[in-house]
Amino acid sequence: MPARPSAGRRTLLLGAAAAPVAGLGLAACSAPGGGASADATPTAPVDLGAESELAKGGAKLYREHNVVVSRSADGDLKAYSTICTHAGCPINKLQGTTLVCPCHGSEFDALTGKVVRSPATEPLHELPVKAANGRIVAGPGA
Repeated sequence: MPARPSAGRRTLLLGAAAAPVAGLGLAACSAPGGGASADATPTAPVDLGAESELAKGGAKLYREHNVVVSRSADGDLKAYSTICTHAGCPINKLQGTTLVCPCHGSEFDALTGKVVRSPATEPLHELPVKAANGRIVAGPGA
């Protein structure tokens, strides 16, 4: 009967094989610079598109600007940074009015910015937003 490798060797080999994969997970969850940077969301007003593209009670994700804009049933606009408050990952998925972070599964209400599923505990950062000349403009100075 062949000798079985010791548990120590097996553990060492499995750990060595898993280390590169674990490292990729850490890299994917880290924003440039180790967290959400100041330039991760607009630092000046940004034209996001036609106001008519956003229905009452709905939300639209603007991935390229790390912003989500929602319109209440009353027609009021709200905008939030889509940099997750848990680990600084850019949120890239909007399901209805729920934002889903790809790194650890935190979920946020796009209408209020509030956390609806942990591990995040802090709401998304609200951004100034307005409608001007039929366009949605978000960011400081909007």
